[in-house]
Amino acid sequence: GVERDIRMSPGDTAQVAGLEWTFVGMREREGKNFVADQGRFDIRRDGQRVTTVFPEKRHYPVQGSVMTDAGISPGLFRDLFVALGEPVDGDQAWAVRIQYKPLIRWIWLGAIFMAAGGILAVSDKRYRVRQSVVKRASGKGPESAGAGTLQEVNG
Repeated sequence: GVERDIRMSPGDTAQVAGLEWTFVGMREREGKNFVADQGRFDIRRDGQRVTTVFPEKRHYPVQGSVMTDAGISPGLFRDLFVALGEPVDGDQAWAVRIQYKPLIRWIWLGAIFMAAGGILAVSDKRYRVRQSVVKRASGKGPESAGAGTLQEVNG
């Protein structure tokens, strides 16, 4: 993946991983229990719009805490992240972290495929046949119960 930490003001454009990341601007947004500074970033490739993300810097007045909510554009072959840091120099500039993560979803798909393979292996009848053969050989299976009574009668 590619990661860059840069200073951006509204209207600035950065080139990261062959994409143009344009910081359009900031606005204030109110949620149920927070007030957020929300940024808007347009992402383009060869002049064509790829996506728009909205990272936030949330202020929770009751808790007195600040949290960053990254703007994420998920995809099958890549994920795009933008996170706001702190305001810089008081002139509407922000510290911004831009990340391009190729094939990150395939990690999760790999785990799902492994789990499905494990379930398929456990459900294979060949393993159940082997278990019943082991039970018969040890004399604990249902077939051995009848044989034991015959031996007692003859013996």
